[in-house]
Amino acid sequence: MRPKILTTMETYSPSLFRADFLAGLTVAMVAIPLSLAIAIASGATPAQGLITAIIGGFFISLLGGSRVQIGGPTGAFIVVIYKVIHDHGYDGLVLATLMAGIILLIAGRLKAGNLISYVPAAVVNGFTIGIAIIIATSQLKDLFGLMMDTVPPDFIDKLQALWAARDTFNMSAFGLGVTTMVLITVLRRAAPKLPGLILAIAATSALAAILAVDVDTIFSRFGALPHSLPLPHIPLITLDKITELLPAAFIIAFLAAIESLLSATVADRMIGASHRPNAEVFAQGSANIASALFGGMPATGAIARTATNIRAGGKTPVAGLVHAVAILVLMLLAAPLAGYLAMPAMSALLILVAVNMSEPRKWRSYMAAPVSDRILLLLTLGLTVLVDLTIAIGVGVALGLALRLRAQRAKPDRWSTPDR
Repeated sequence: MRPKILTTMETYSPSLFRADFLAGLTVAMVAIPLSLAIAIASGATPAQGLITAIIGGFFISLLGGSRVQIGGPTGAFIVVIYKVIHDHGYDGLVLATLMAGIILLIAGRLKAGNLISYVPAAVVNGFTIGIAIIIATSQLKDLFGLMMDTVPPDFIDKLQALWAARDTFNMSAFGLGVTTMVLITVLRRAAPKLPGLILAIAATSALAAILAVDVDTIFSRFGALPHSLPLPHIPLITLDKITELLPAAFIIAFLAAIESLLSATVADRMIGASHRPNAEVFAQGSANIASALFGGMPATGAIARTATNIRAGGKTPVAGLVHAVAILVLMLLAAPLAGYLAMPAMSALLILVAVNMSEPRKWRSYMAAPVSDRILLLLTLGLTVLVDLTIAIGVGVALGLALRLRAQRAKPDRWSTPDR
């Protein structure tokens, strides 16, 4: 349970700090547009995304079990957050996040971090692709500039509502979104060390402002971003609310643990190290409690931001602390500039995030897997998209563990008549 930062501090040096400082600044430039976009797609405000990146990201790096993990809001939470806010309001989400943090603290203390490895990969892949499909379809309204009061949370209803609003298609919004996608893709390949996300979104948003293109911006939809962090406060807690929100809290805790440990495992392969899973789970619990107290959203380890940190030269958890502090400084000094970011550009970013989440390059290998794995993946995917994420994870994990037990069951010994 010992945080990795204590280990790395034993041999810390000025050269390591320089590397961590520059990497932290680079990751902050990537995290800001992602945090804003994820919060908006979740039904929260842009400010709540920044708060989550600052508070959640700081505690994940301070207490986590990985050398290079970067935490904050991630796309995996969008579906569950949107549903909780839709059903229980934002105060309900804060309480569910607080409860999820407590669940993760208990799991970390019970050394449950290693148990996550027993969740079948087909289940993880299935709900991840399902979440990606839901995220991508939820961004079509802003990408096409459609005039709609609300986007229904259910997938089929959402598609029907989008089709009904097709006559309000805005070519300027669509062109802006596609241009943003192209710029992000080009910058990633041509200059991977540059913060391509914020550069692409800033460039297309500035173009929209100069040409007076008729598209929504963060300011026009949400107003000005705050210049400071809110004071911590405890949400209203009642037995009825706890009972209502407990299933959502378990899903948030499950996703936080899965995402953070997957991210830490990917990071281990990139740097040739090993993380401490129980410390990582405990850190997720602390980060989510802290985020909830400041009015933020669920936080977890983010694979894309962690990989960016490694490529930028981050060596220790100090890079994650720098990343969180840098976002805070930019929030204090440059919050008005974020108001000019165009909504079609933000939707384009999230569609690319959804595509990356689904990992199309691996689909061929998924379909070459054993029949049981393919069925499990497709079942989890279908339930995630068409029914509910809670049901999808519950059914997928239960069925997956049953299949694993059946496969590992020892064959009975050949029967022989006892000699009595």
